[in-house]
Amino acid sequence: MNYIAITDINAPELDVFARISEAQLFRYYEPDVGIFLAESAYVVERALEAGYEPLTMLLETGRIETEGRPVFEAIERIWGREKLETIPIYTADHAIVTQLTGYAMVRGLWMTLRRKREIPVEEFCRDKKRVTVLYDVMNPTNVGAIIRSAAALGMDGALLTHASVDPLTRRSARVSMGTVFQIPWTKFTRAESESVNPVRMLQSYGFKTVAMALTEDSTSVDNAEIRASEKLAVFMGTEGTGLPKEVIAACDYRVMIPMYHGVDSLNVAAASAISFWELMK
Repeated sequence: MNYIAITDINAPELDVFARISEAQLFRYYEPDVGIFLAESAYVVERALEAGYEPLTMLLETGRIETEGRPVFEAIERIWGREKLETIPIYTADHAIVTQLTGYAMVRGLWMTLRRKREIPVEEFCRDKKRVTVLYDVMNPTNVGAIIRSAAALGMDGALLTHASVDPLTRRSARVSMGTVFQIPWTKFTRAESESVNPVRMLQSYGFKTVAMALTEDSTSVDNAEIRASEKLAVFMGTEGTGLPKEVIAACDYRVMIPMYHGVDSLNVAAASAISFWELMK
């Protein structure tokens, strides 16, 4: 295989692992598609199985067999022996890798992969019955956790407004345990994301829209009428401020999770898991 020992941590080939921001990676090398960086063997394997093309790898020398071997096998199985033999695999001891990446606890393996083209929202929604909409959710941990819950609890896909964090950021992908590669998702364009546009678009595709919000007319999350909807889109707002008032008003339903002891809200990731579980029954 194409092992390349790291002797100079300032080598430009390593910029993608340490000195290029994730926003820059989005269009780095390939302006029409872009690349992303995944970390840990488990997440990388999920990405490979979902058909993302591997480009380069950074690996601790002490983890070649434990972390690297399953990834090597996945590359060969999915992309063929020639890809495995030609992909650059940069190797270095733990101290050097930590110095380069600034991360000491990600199990010693990083990989760059080519992105896929995002599917337009209308096309994405054609075969979906239950979707969640992340409206300006900008915390990568929450994005990863919500998508993990959506995948685990049977949602058909996730849509994100333009301002929401990209699910392929390292932290989102890692928190999701790789489920960002196992459940379909796409993003609204900047124009589509404005104000109530996401609500109106989904309503035009036949979805009943649900705003997770505490309002005077909110109904309980176990509402039978909502559960019976043929097509349902569940809107989740950003941490702290929640959904904008105009979005809440535009949705067909406003739904709350009954709570006790004076608690008036949950973390959006926790709320998503409860709402998906109830509304999927």
